[in-house]
Amino acid sequence: MASPVRDFITHHYRHFNSAALIDAAKGYETHLAEGGKMMITLAGAMSTAELGISLAEMIRQDKVAIISCTGANLEEDLMNLVAHSHYKRVPHYRDLSPQEEWDLLEHGFNRVTDTCIPEEEAFRRLQKHIFELWNEADKKGERYLPHEFMYKMILSGVLEQYYEIDPKHSWMIAAAEKNLPIICPGWEDSTMGNIFASYCIKGEMNPTTVRGGIEYMVWLSDWYKKNSGGKGVGFFQIGGGIAGDFPICVVPMMYQDLGWTDVPFWSYFCQISDSTTSYGSYSGAVPNEKITWGKLGIDTPKFIVESDATIVAPLIFAYLLKW
Repeated sequence: MASPVRDFITHHYRHFNSAALIDAAKGYETHLAEGGKMMITLAGAMSTAELGISLAEMIRQDKVAIISCTGANLEEDLMNLVAHSHYKRVPHYRDLSPQEEWDLLEHGFNRVTDTCIPEEEAFRRLQKHIFELWNEADKKGERYLPHEFMYKMILSGVLEQYYEIDPKHSWMIAAAEKNLPIICPGWEDSTMGNIFASYCIKGEMNPTTVRGGIEYMVWLSDWYKKNSGGKGVGFFQIGGGIAGDFPICVVPMMYQDLGWTDVPFWSYFCQISDSTTSYGSYSGAVPNEKITWGKLGIDTPKFIVESDATIVAPLIFAYLLKW
C-alpha cells in the first residue's frame, strides 16, 4: 500500500529539525516493534489544534498505551466535537487590538491563538451533562478521576446529539472506547475544573468527588511497574508543561523515594519543543538533563525536534500510520 506522506518525508527530510523528526519517528517505530509501550503527553491546546485527526487513529491502532494531558486538552477535544461549526478562526490574530479582543469576549469567544472557542455552545453543552455525573457521584459518595467522568459522559451517548465532526477524529472517543489510561495532572485549572470548583464554593459539591493529582501519581506508579518490563515504556512529549513534567517524575519517585531500585528508566524519549534552551525552563531542557534527575539512562534513545508541534506531531503520526 502506498504511503505518500511517509514516503515524502522520508525522501525530503534529511537534515536539521527535519532529520530529527525522521529519527524520532524511526525510533518510535522500533520501540513498538521490539515490544515497547509508549506514553504520549499533550501540552498546550493540541486538542483545539485538532490533533485528534491523527491521534485518534494512533490510539485505535494501539500505537499509544497511555496519555498524559492537561485538563484543557481533555475537554477541548470534546468541545470541538460538539461545537465545531460555532468556532471562529481569526487568521489576523497578531493584529488584534485590546478592543477587538474585548469584543470577542463580549460575543462569547475565548481565543487560543487563531482559534476562538464559543463559550455557550462548547462549555455549556458539556457542563449540563458532566454536572449530572458529578452530582450523581457526589450524592452516592463515589469518587472518580477527571477522565473517568469524561469517559462516562462519552460512552453514555448523551453527546451524540451534538456531534459536529466525524467522531473518528475525536481522540477522546477513541480513548474512551479502548478505556485507554489517562493521566490528567492539574485538572483544576481547566474550564471544567473551574466550573467544578464553583459548585464546591457554592456548597453544592464535595471537592473530593473528583479525585486529584496525588491519586493519579499513585495509580501511575502501579501502572508503570506493571508495564515497564521487557522493552519498557517510552515517553513522547508534545510541548512542555505539567502534562510532561508530572508523569516523567514517576520513575525517580519510585527509585529514590520508595527505594524500588529495580524500576527501569523510560526506554525512549522524544520531545517536540518550541521552548528556548538554557533559561531555567524544564520544558526547554535538553534530554540529557533528565539523566541527572534519574528519569533517563545513558543509553536511552533521545530525540528533540525544535519546531511547531501542530506541524511535527501529525507528520510523525502519519509516518507511524504509514499514511
